[in-house]
Amino acid sequence: MIGGRFALDMTCLSSVILHALAPMSLVHRPLGQRIPDRLHAVSCSLPTMRDVIGYEEKDPAITAHLTSGYPRFVVHPLLKQVASALRRADPALAARELWLCAGPRAAAALRDHLDGLGELRELTPELSALVLAPDADPELATRARRYLQHTGAFGSSRAAEDWLVRQGLLPAAEAETLFAGDAAAATDHVRRTLARWLGHGLAPADLHLTPSGMAATFAAFSAVNAVQAPRGRTRWVQLGWLYLDTIAILQKLTARPAEDYLHHADVFDLAGLERLLDAHAGRVAGVFAEVPTNPLIQTPALPALAALCHARGVALVVDPTIASPLNLDVLPHADLVVNSLTKYAAGEGDVILGAATTNPASPLAPALRPALAAAAGLAAVYPRDVARLAAQIDAAPALVARINASTPRVAAFLQAHPKVAEVHWSGHPYSSDNYTALARSPASAGSMITFTLREDVPLAPVYDRLRLAKGPSFGITTSLVCPFMFLAHYDLVTTPEGRADLLKQGLHPELLRLSVGAEPAEEIIGALAEALG
Repeated sequence: MIGGRFALDMTCLSSVILHALAPMSLVHRPLGQRIPDRLHAVSCSLPTMRDVIGYEEKDPAITAHLTSGYPRFVVHPLLKQVASALRRADPALAARELWLCAGPRAAAALRDHLDGLGELRELTPELSALVLAPDADPELATRARRYLQHTGAFGSSRAAEDWLVRQGLLPAAEAETLFAGDAAAATDHVRRTLARWLGHGLAPADLHLTPSGMAATFAAFSAVNAVQAPRGRTRWVQLGWLYLDTIAILQKLTARPAEDYLHHADVFDLAGLERLLDAHAGRVAGVFAEVPTNPLIQTPALPALAALCHARGVALVVDPTIASPLNLDVLPHADLVVNSLTKYAAGEGDVILGAATTNPASPLAPALRPALAAAAGLAAVYPRDVARLAAQIDAAPALVARINASTPRVAAFLQAHPKVAEVHWSGHPYSSDNYTALARSPASAGSMITFTLREDVPLAPVYDRLRLAKGPSFGITTSLVCPFMFLAHYDLVTTPEGRADLLKQGLHPELLRLSVGAEPAEEIIGALAEALG
């Protein structure tokens, strides 16, 4: 039972679920190994600080070992194979940049973002290419990559794999467990399951699947803009420190970026936020809040935040991905909820999908419902990704329960260790009351812990010794650790000005982000103790 809301029928657990929760040995993984070791894995091993820095600086000695990476940052090798095949089939494409997008509408949106430049080529309803001119400015390719990264609209690796099989360029798709029903049944199963998680009688029709969590964020952003811009509301407030691509959407993709981006740094200072909203009265479209935030795991007083926004006609978009809707009840306080299903829901770590949901009780719901449906359809969801998620989503409650039992023990160990300076998690005193007010049960801890070492304890030796999987992502069966600021904000950690700015935001440049997995807590603690010495 999770918080009295969800009953897990243990007699219905499949062999996939049992496998996902089996104890795993904690070992050092070689540079570039996929996590998990499957073709569509969403994480990749960066086992030393030298590897992390080499990855960020594109050192060939490091990147040569990377067969894959987090899909929005590293173009999947299967997508590269599709691009190579297209170039071989048409010599005119040999010297041209190809960007593979999640369907024709996503490719058309990318072309619009590039001021109408590029030629569209549809491969399948879920996979389309935007081809840049041979003499295109190199900056155009950078803009294309960043737009697809920020909006989460890259083509699916499974869509690429199936296309390559149909073209005779691969013998077969990699074997994997998929949902037993057809595509419609898999989609229905996922949507109904997520609707139950969010609760409050939510109809599955109010929930839209997207090809990534960032695509869900962009869909919500676009839906709010569609409703609010005609009312003269184009400004957005970033509450606290958000994930880098969410920040990029709010900073770069508004109607007038120089005027429309507002940042309120302190998630606990609602009086200050009220003053900001009142200073821009009638012009603020929305507030975006991660509940809790990434990476400091700060939880604002969500009911009070919602009341503040709703009294002023401001849409509140809430992202509970860090802890999962299985742990936190946020729907009643949000106008829209966005969530990365790559975390927790796809606990085996080999699916990238997202969801965007309208709160039917929101005063903005009549306008937001059709706007979100239109915006979520911009990027196509690949059916086999949904079938893979549907095959493992029933394991999520048991996985979350196991993680929830371990996280407080790991956090307590780190808090007591003499070489650890600060520990952030859902039980941190600065926001535990706000978190508890939303928690589905007293055990709803979530997987994430972030911590910093004492100033006299160098990061690299500890990180290098740590016998855990080291790579991006969280909320999967495998515990993951990474030097988060190096991966998310390398431009800031490598300059004195950038480091000073991070410290001003309460973000230590050498912060380590740990996602507790399904391994026994004593094994995770043992690996940390060994690395800390």
